[in-house]
Amino acid sequence: MIIIRGMDAVRRFENWAAPFVLVVAFFLLIWMTSQAGGFGPLVQDNGTLGWGSNFWLIFFPSLMGMIAFWSTLSLNMPDFTRFGRSQRTQAIGQALGLPTTMTLFPLIAVLVTSATKTVYGSYIWDPVQLTGKFGDGSLGGTLVVILALFTLGVATLSVNVAANIVSPSYDFSNAWPKQISFRTGGLITGVVGILIQPWMLYHDPHIYIFTWLGFYGGATGAIAGVLIADYWLIRRTNLKLADLYRPSGIYRYVSGWNWRAVAALLIGMFVALGGAYSATNPDGSASGPFPPGGILGFLHVQLPWGGYLYDYSWVLGLVVSFILYWVFTRFVPDRESAPQGAVQPA
Repeated sequence: MIIIRGMDAVRRFENWAAPFVLVVAFFLLIWMTSQAGGFGPLVQDNGTLGWGSNFWLIFFPSLMGMIAFWSTLSLNMPDFTRFGRSQRTQAIGQALGLPTTMTLFPLIAVLVTSATKTVYGSYIWDPVQLTGKFGDGSLGGTLVVILALFTLGVATLSVNVAANIVSPSYDFSNAWPKQISFRTGGLITGVVGILIQPWMLYHDPHIYIFTWLGFYGGATGAIAGVLIADYWLIRRTNLKLADLYRPSGIYRYVSGWNWRAVAALLIGMFVALGGAYSATNPDGSASGPFPPGGILGFLHVQLPWGGYLYDYSWVLGLVVSFILYWVFTRFVPDRESAPQGAVQPA
């Protein structure tokens, strides 16, 4: 219903949903801390991995996974910032909103999960399971459960509408603008989101981190490398707005394709993802679709770098595509001259 009403409805919903969820999260932290007897028990446990080789073996793939988790939203941020009144407005909004909330929410989540160990005897990271602990049969307990479930519903909607629906809705609409509107694109996104069964990814953390986040992180990193190089390095943030909408403008490139961007993107993705592997189970089998030797193991080919570079897939994809696109644009002439009357970029 939110998407059907358009972007203005999305803006109004997010304006009240985000502060509401944050306030309830603070109250949850305060309540769980009081039940645990203060912050002391929440922060006294030591890490289980330490700082040895086991820690670094997990750290970098997990870091790439978290970057990949947010990379999709960062790539489609213009879907939101284009409604800003000025460049300064959107810059201030992101500077104030993203670092603060992205620090507070994980901190609250970690502290509350730590408190569950003291209060309930085991770590409970699933908010639905934690909500079930609040019901004690009394009217007050029932109201707390209702409020918690309502907050979970609002949080789920606010995150997924902004992060996972708006961008593909525009993508479907732009693919066939005469037949697919933004609202129809949102409905298509909802159907596709159910068909791919994303909840299956959570059955195995190895699949979620190494297979899912690691793989599409390398792809989105390569996309980001091309975009950053083009906007900041090649064009110096100077875009010809009118030519973005002209079929014969400077952005037509070669018959509508910027082959240098496509080449840089594909090579960056290949380097980042060529060694994609699945984590190995205790019995030696792969806990995912990729063979232990790398994705090209299906073709009985093993890249020299294997899975070592895949652990840095997002950064690798970004750096390789960034450099290659700059080199191609700087030193390889276009095969098709600019359309007559088009203004060359500065």
